[in-house]
Amino acid sequence: MTSDNKAAITPATTRHNPWVRLWCGKPPSLFLLGIATAVTAVMAIPIIYVLIQGVQADPARWRLLLDQRIPALLQRSLGLAVTVTSLALLVGAPLAWLVTRTDLPGRDVWHWLLALPMVIPPYVGAMTYIIVFGPRGLMWRSFGSTFLDVYSFTGVSLVLASFTFPYVFLLASSSLRRMNRNYEEAAAVAGLSPAQALLRVTLPLLRPALGAGALLVALYVLADFGAVNMLRYSTFTTAIFYQIGSFDQSSAAILSVVLVSLTVLLLYLENRAKAGVRYSSVRGTWHCRQPVRLGKLKPLAMAFVTTVFLFTAVLPLAVLIFWSVTGIANGALDQRFFGFALNSFVTAGAAALIAGILALPVVYLRRRHPGAVSAFLNRLSYTGYSLPGVIVALGMIFLFNNYVRFLYGTAFMLILAYVVRFMPQSLQATETALSQVPPQLEEAAQSLGFSPGRVLRRVTAPLAVPGVMAGVSFVFVSALKELPATLLLRPAGMDTLAVRIWIEASEAFYHSAAPAALLIVLLSILPLKWMLSKY
Repeated sequence: MTSDNKAAITPATTRHNPWVRLWCGKPPSLFLLGIATAVTAVMAIPIIYVLIQGVQADPARWRLLLDQRIPALLQRSLGLAVTVTSLALLVGAPLAWLVTRTDLPGRDVWHWLLALPMVIPPYVGAMTYIIVFGPRGLMWRSFGSTFLDVYSFTGVSLVLASFTFPYVFLLASSSLRRMNRNYEEAAAVAGLSPAQALLRVTLPLLRPALGAGALLVALYVLADFGAVNMLRYSTFTTAIFYQIGSFDQSSAAILSVVLVSLTVLLLYLENRAKAGVRYSSVRGTWHCRQPVRLGKLKPLAMAFVTTVFLFTAVLPLAVLIFWSVTGIANGALDQRFFGFALNSFVTAGAAALIAGILALPVVYLRRRHPGAVSAFLNRLSYTGYSLPGVIVALGMIFLFNNYVRFLYGTAFMLILAYVVRFMPQSLQATETALSQVPPQLEEAAQSLGFSPGRVLRRVTAPLAVPGVMAGVSFVFVSALKELPATLLLRPAGMDTLAVRIWIEASEAFYHSAAPAALLIVLLSILPLKWMLSKY
């Protein structure tokens, strides 16, 4: 049979091969598929555990919780999520428009400054607000009044909104920067005023970015533990945490099922909102239009931007610096502090490196071998990021206590929880990096006799290293800040910076908590710089 005849029958053979059709004509090696499947299975442990435990729970326990606890927790958690998300939209969207579309003085600098609250963990921000506005706090000592009850629903909502609005701000400003200005130019030619163009042209095109930002804020609020716990506000995460602490894992699993259901519902509603709607920007002649002149409104706009920056960045950082200086003067940087820092760096660093390594085969399978299987594995790998740390910890406790007892109570258990919780950050960065590696280079290497594994090691991985390392840095900082999973899974006597912040702040030893909090904030600025280069 000639080579021409072989070429003639190969496509027909491929079409009739179910395995090849499943992978759109590009099936992966069994080795790559096995590794990606194993990684995905580990990522899915928490949600599988929650579902199994919830289904197996005693129906009487379900009825008891549905009658007594769940309705109140639903009201409090959903009420908080809706309020904080609304505040984040009301603050983040106008700020994005002012920074990208108007003649606001110093708008490039403001783009950086207004993103700073993102590097402050909300539980650290809650601690600084307690210091200033809490009972016997700075405001009470100075004016005889706190002006804000931080332990109220309003106080909790403002604190969480202060450190989550950058999600909306960054996504909206990124969308505005990339939006084709010809649409607004056409609106102006049609006689629309800048305000009318904003409402009828710009805002509709911003819906995907605003929706994505709102979803991130809502998911974060539902998953938050540290801030709501410090501010004594009961939500599903705090209830689950204390149920685990009282060794009632059945009730914790039931509450976790409800919380996971809320998360899935939010994702479903977001997808439904986008269903049937298409947003696109026609490529064409683009020119830089003059920014909208604020005129007499410029002082009001500057006052708005400055006020937000002062209360969400300057105030928390000033409090942290003041108490850090006080703490250092009183010997806070002792051997114990450096021990806590070492524990944090080792566990977070190990988790970041493992996540960076494990993300590569999952993303490579998705990008180079598209199909239903790779898409399913990719989506399943993201489940950990939508789950609160307490649920991830619950899954780890179940796994290690039942199947890997010799590792129960070790640092490896905590590191794996970090990987499950934050590997989606590494997946996103790795996918961005891999999308920039031309497939032709890999095909050329294979034509020279390189095996798929060798191509991945010698060609793809080196080119994707910058993006992979960006993902590693994100995982490192996120793991450094993770609180509930660390509280539940850390080995006896092994405290981290996040744990010490929580313990010291709970006992009002702010001079001891502040240096650790300031160190985490300073380290978080590095990935923020990378993020701003993308947005």
